[in-house]
Amino acid sequence: MRKMHVSKTKFKTAQIIALGFAAIILLGALLLSLPIAWAPGHQIKFIDALFTSTTSICVTGLVTQSTYGAWSGFGHLVILFLIQLGGFGVITCGTLVVLAMGKRVSIRNRRLIQESYNLDTLKGLIALVRKIVTGTLLVEGVGMIFYSFQFVPEYGLRRGLEISLFNAVSAFCNAGMDIIGDNSLADYAGNPLVNFTTIALIVLGGIGYLVWWDLIKLMKRLLRREMGFRQSVRALELNTKIALTATGILIFGGAVLILALEHRNPGTLGNMPFWEKCMAALFQSVTCRTAGFFTIPQENLHEASAMICMILMFIGGSPLGTAGGVKTTTVAALLLTGSSFFKGKEDTEVFNRRIPETNIRTAWVVVMLGLGVVLTSTVALAIVTEGMAEGAYLINILYEVTSAGATVGLTRGLTPILPAAGKLIIILTMYIGRIGPTTLATALTIHGEKKPSGMHLPDQKIFIG
Repeated sequence: MRKMHVSKTKFKTAQIIALGFAAIILLGALLLSLPIAWAPGHQIKFIDALFTSTTSICVTGLVTQSTYGAWSGFGHLVILFLIQLGGFGVITCGTLVVLAMGKRVSIRNRRLIQESYNLDTLKGLIALVRKIVTGTLLVEGVGMIFYSFQFVPEYGLRRGLEISLFNAVSAFCNAGMDIIGDNSLADYAGNPLVNFTTIALIVLGGIGYLVWWDLIKLMKRLLRREMGFRQSVRALELNTKIALTATGILIFGGAVLILALEHRNPGTLGNMPFWEKCMAALFQSVTCRTAGFFTIPQENLHEASAMICMILMFIGGSPLGTAGGVKTTTVAALLLTGSSFFKGKEDTEVFNRRIPETNIRTAWVVVMLGLGVVLTSTVALAIVTEGMAEGAYLINILYEVTSAGATVGLTRGLTPILPAAGKLIIILTMYIGRIGPTTLATALTIHGEKKPSGMHLPDQKIFIG
């Protein structure tokens, strides 16, 4: 007899991430399609269950059904679980399952972790995953405690703790979903405790895990007096320095611009006391960078403010965190390259370091693919919403698509009135935004590694600009 040969397909890391997210989205949609997941008096269509599952696992926050009103306690639990999974990522969750079963993580799985976190070595990967999970749960726990000081007295012990837990996980994972009501955090626009707890969780989740560990190392060096403060700062990784600098500029720069444009707008900041205007502007700047909570109505923003918010959305957070967007370091690398060009320098330099040319090329690809996704989805959504009597203005469509592609979750009122085709477009946009357009492109390619061409062709210049 001839032996049967079964070919084994080795999936690339990008394919595992793409398929893993798709599988969890489908599983979540099936669970949310069960009547046990619906609130009394509600009957959820499968398209809305699929939309809710996608927005949860992609930590976006756009919803076609009220998170508070449409789902039962079981439905809220499923959504919370999906948000937490989305915050961790497929590879980290898979590693946790293997560890929970008491099995040893194989070399192949270690390489998956290495590639998903873009690390240079296999050393200490399992410890890193444990640190990520422990650190995440610890920060979420602290956030829950802070929230409980507001929500337990307001809603009672059980409901207050449920809201505090849900908000803490949602804020840290940059999901922007809540079970308080249908008005997000608008009722707490003047509440410093709720505002600054949410801001802290959003920033900590979006800054990136590797930045965490680098800052913890800095604190240890200072406490042990191994180095002075300036030396410790110089010892930070270049990624950390760029991420922190870009984050600070975007948050405070965005807040100043929003305050300047909206301080007289009666539909947003106009009727608030000055200190409350400042806090609301800061919150809006932070939440635009992929969180999705809001304290002011997005549909009332001036168009100039909406454009600034879309820029913040598109940039997003920092790599290896819970935020979306093309990432702070990506945009920083391109801006620094432009600065070097105008200064007549060949290399891109910052903080006495040179950014490799491969990083610059990758940054261009990420931004171009990101813009391609936003523009394609905008055209598609404009087509399927043409003729709608309410809300389907171009600025609202662009805001919706940018929010979905950058996994933000802010809307100018378009999400709840989308037709089925529009919902599918946003679902696909959220999915691509969460796994990343470059990950999807890599997953769809046949060859896993770049192969040398075997010969070098002669250069020939073309006209640019």
